[in-house]
Amino acid sequence: MDTWNTDERIKLLLVISNLEYGGAQRQVVELANHLDHARLNVHVCSLSRYVPLANALKDPERRLHVINKAFKFDLTVVPRLARLLRSVGADVIHSYLFDAEIAARLAGRLAGTRVIVGSERNTDYTLKRRQLIAYRLTRNCVDVIVANSRAGADFNSRMLGHDPRLYRVVHNGVDTKRFCTGDGGAVRCELDIRPDEQVVGMFASFKQQKNQPLFLAAAKRVLGRFPKTRLLLVGEELYQGMHGSDEYRHGVYRLIDDLGLRERCVLPGNRDDVERLYRACDVTVLPSLFEGTPNVALESMACGVPVVATDVSDNSYIIPHGRVGYVVPPGDEDALAERICRLLENTAERLEMGQRAREWVAKEFSITRLAERTAEVYETALADKCGDKTAPDSQIRRQAVE
Repeated sequence: MDTWNTDERIKLLLVISNLEYGGAQRQVVELANHLDHARLNVHVCSLSRYVPLANALKDPERRLHVINKAFKFDLTVVPRLARLLRSVGADVIHSYLFDAEIAARLAGRLAGTRVIVGSERNTDYTLKRRQLIAYRLTRNCVDVIVANSRAGADFNSRMLGHDPRLYRVVHNGVDTKRFCTGDGGAVRCELDIRPDEQVVGMFASFKQQKNQPLFLAAAKRVLGRFPKTRLLLVGEELYQGMHGSDEYRHGVYRLIDDLGLRERCVLPGNRDDVERLYRACDVTVLPSLFEGTPNVALESMACGVPVVATDVSDNSYIIPHGRVGYVVPPGDEDALAERICRLLENTAERLEMGQRAREWVAKEFSITRLAERTAEVYETALADKCGDKTAPDSQIRRQAVE
């Protein structure tokens, strides 16, 4: 008999569109690895065979399942996912990203899964009409929505018309053992960066949301004052050029040349060792148009590197201004360049901010804290579904957006 059929732990299936190098994907892997396995039996399902992050998942041979979505409107995903839910005896299904969200809602109802959990990972974006219709048609299929920012929960509630009490806010968390301070000299050498050069990094997929053009425009100004600065842009286009990210990346590369920045740029693509690359930086930049809780900001700060980010979503909470980095108005090229320059020219301030940043993330945004808060969401939702009115209100319940 399969062990999970006699297992009294909560059986959880995390479902995501793919396991490419993205923030949501990294968070799924980290969550699967760090949830308390004495309380939860955790499986992960990708709706694509593209799973490079599977290498970071513990015990992938047993826990990773692939239900390949053959084409955009492959409706067979739903019954196949329902069969997987029954085979693992899932009590809870928790989905990430649009395709997985809709498939999980329908499959969860088809399989009779007790708790269906959705996600909100961003704010202030625009859905395609078909996406909006799909969300609204399946709105009654979801029991709880976990948002990784207060702004995201409020945005999703307004956009889809959900009761605000449906939401639980759980900010992202990072593995502070992996992402930690250390000497970046070796990786600088590998990237052919000289010891006397300062490094400004941007860690992001090449997609419009991340706004690489604003970073490059500000960097042009920075180089006017600090000509030895190197620009480290870590990331690639999305899998198969999704959402026009291939064309966008080509446009960013053309802009690099148009601004005369090619010799100053380092473009390593996607990397499995991003923690080492953070340590090569003096400061990192996140000029996004919109966000949820940006993992890259937390990872950078955990490595002791201060962040300059646009003031979108919960960034002003994640990055307390003037303590661990700076937030600037969205689209403000002058302010972005000025804050980068301030950190580059004030070594003592930069190092002190980096130390405070590390302490802040270790206290408030560790992966352990994320896992504990998320587990409480599952347990409370199950208690509600089972009619256990004596179950104590959890910390997560009190975080519902009002």
